[in-house]
Amino acid sequence: MKKRMIGNELEVSALGLGCMGMSEFYGGRDDEESVNVIHHALDLGINFLDTADMYGVGENEVLVGKAVKGIRDKFIIATKFGNVRGSDGSFKGVNGKPEYVKASCEASLKRLGIDVIDLYYQHRVDPNTPIEETIGAMAELVKEGKVRYIGMSEASPATIRRAVKVHKISALQTEYSLWTRDPEEEILDTCKELGISFVAYSPLGRGFLTGRFKSANDFPEGDYRVNQPRFTDENFSRNLEIVKKIEEIANDKKCTAAQLALAWVMAQRDFIIPIPGTKKLKYLEENAIAADIVLSQNDIQRLDKAAPKGSTHGPRYPEVSMHTVNI
Repeated sequence: MKKRMIGNELEVSALGLGCMGMSEFYGGRDDEESVNVIHHALDLGINFLDTADMYGVGENEVLVGKAVKGIRDKFIIATKFGNVRGSDGSFKGVNGKPEYVKASCEASLKRLGIDVIDLYYQHRVDPNTPIEETIGAMAELVKEGKVRYIGMSEASPATIRRAVKVHKISALQTEYSLWTRDPEEEILDTCKELGISFVAYSPLGRGFLTGRFKSANDFPEGDYRVNQPRFTDENFSRNLEIVKKIEEIANDKKCTAAQLALAWVMAQRDFIIPIPGTKKLKYLEENAIAADIVLSQNDIQRLDKAAPKGSTHGPRYPEVSMHTVNI
């Protein structure tokens, strides 16, 4: 597995593993298989794990902690705070207050069963708390030895510039894929300028770009994607046309659509690290191969034509959630 750097300080696998779907949102759950996936990821050279305190209302961190027990030093573990949920799973807004930052870190360390978090993200920017206060509290966690490096997620360039004046930001995690190309407008250049690595979540368009879903009926019971704008009936069929074009190019490259989509993300900048999520061994192995796929200029041009910026139908989140991104 090839390597890439987080903020020029932390070496990780060029492809990470998103663990969110192992505990919630994508229907079904098998903790034993998920632990096997995490262990096999290491066999494939993937050592960068991504979780958050909100996934499964803390249960995903517990799962990751169980998987890394006894081999913790072999992994780079990233988690997040800021999206507040009740014990019943309800969403209660965003909190970036210093006291909440400190309490969240302590709780995550306990659930993960580790002494230090390698990369700690602010999951969403709290519009009611100055970013300087939030990052200041995170910086104190670094001084205390509870966090190694600081990250942000879905932050705007202006907010990032304010944040770096308080403490070095090593990574920005934001959605990026062939069907979500918003970061190309300004964020990627901002990251390059400031020496911030870009961690791309949902690099497979929440699984849509794999080509495995041909209708809404293909999603398992309880899957939250069926209620997302891009997966509604009209948008689904129109977005499926984009996937068909990607599949044609993948066939020519003798790879899967998923592998092609991941290779495209990695080809955009050398400081981008995609973190596709999966809870299945076969998809983990398929994704890992993407790190070795080399795209020619012609391949990239064909993909740009197949999925140009703005071609995806529907916003990436419902309106209420879109208000929490790029703040």
